[in-house]
Amino acid sequence: MRIAVNTRFLLTGKLEGIGWYTYEVMKRMVESHPEDEFFFIFDRAFDPKYIFADNVKAVVIGPPSRHPVLWYLWFEWSLPSILKRLNVDVFFSPDGYCSLKTNVPTLMTMHDLAYLHYPEQISFIVRKFYQYFVPKYLKKVQLIATVSHYVKSDIVNSLNIAEEKIVVAQNGCRVDFKPISQARQEQIRNSYTNGKEYFLYYGAIHPRKNVLNTIEAFEKFKSISEADICLVLAGRMAWQTSEIEDKLKNSVYKKDILHIGYIAEELSDLVASAKAVIYISYFEGFGLPVLEAMASGVPVITSNISSLPEVAGDAAILVDPNNIYETADAMSQIYYNKSITDSLISKGLKRANEFSWDNTASLIYNSLRSLR
Repeated sequence: MRIAVNTRFLLTGKLEGIGWYTYEVMKRMVESHPEDEFFFIFDRAFDPKYIFADNVKAVVIGPPSRHPVLWYLWFEWSLPSILKRLNVDVFFSPDGYCSLKTNVPTLMTMHDLAYLHYPEQISFIVRKFYQYFVPKYLKKVQLIATVSHYVKSDIVNSLNIAEEKIVVAQNGCRVDFKPISQARQEQIRNSYTNGKEYFLYYGAIHPRKNVLNTIEAFEKFKSISEADICLVLAGRMAWQTSEIEDKLKNSVYKKDILHIGYIAEELSDLVASAKAVIYISYFEGFGLPVLEAMASGVPVITSNISSLPEVAGDAAILVDPNNIYETADAMSQIYYNKSITDSLISKGLKRANEFSWDNTASLIYNSLRSLR
């Protein structure tokens, strides 16, 4: 089988949710199927480390697609031409975009419909692009993969897409995320917080991630408890972050709130050394940090809405993301109650074992085969 793959999110030093999804699924698929030919289609110069095996050929086509006009040119002009020239059997697009101008059978992964539910958090031109193209993409492709049952239901109910067209292939957890020794945890704390314990948020920082309420809940917790603990924010400032930046500058507890930017090399150890991971996002298609924290043996506080309860099960403290008092109380439970912490860790490790990138890659591959 000749399989073309949109790999434009495989960017060294910039891998986030969709980039990691592409990496984990395609590395397994390529290595498991040496009998197939894979064509990785990039929109710019690529790192050779992403060419996972001899059965992968890299193709670069322009223009670099990081703007709605360039998205259109890449997907509707450059991509159909290269797919035809390569004479591929199927096309896999793991990032929620596809081409309306190709006849190659296509499987597209849809991670969420955030643009539909939080349009105000997206720039005007990007919002208009999504509103016009995403429904067309979902109708055009032969199969849709979603990362959760929540996203499948959302697509069916919000955009009237046939349920039988959608396969659920939940995310897995990278092997890097696992419990680590106490000695290593101490090294990490010494490196980042001068030895103090810390609550952790990690991921891109923008309004939908609800980082402002995370900070305010931490302030409330500190004001009540005076606990000697920090809040660490690990992630790039993405968009609409001025309110968060003001809060970081002006908080009474700003010495205990650390924004350390995007972390790549030590991220798994940073997670495994946390007192808890706080991930009270307003909306997620899956919420990988919840799964990664559980696999690392770390308690989780997360939202009781969108896909997050589906991922967390009974292995996290679920809170109303709009209620900072609930989140502050959850912080207090984890900080002061060892039996709650131990129970969350035990349940989290068990829950994390129910998710597997091997299963995800297998489901995606079998779906591609069904399109031939």
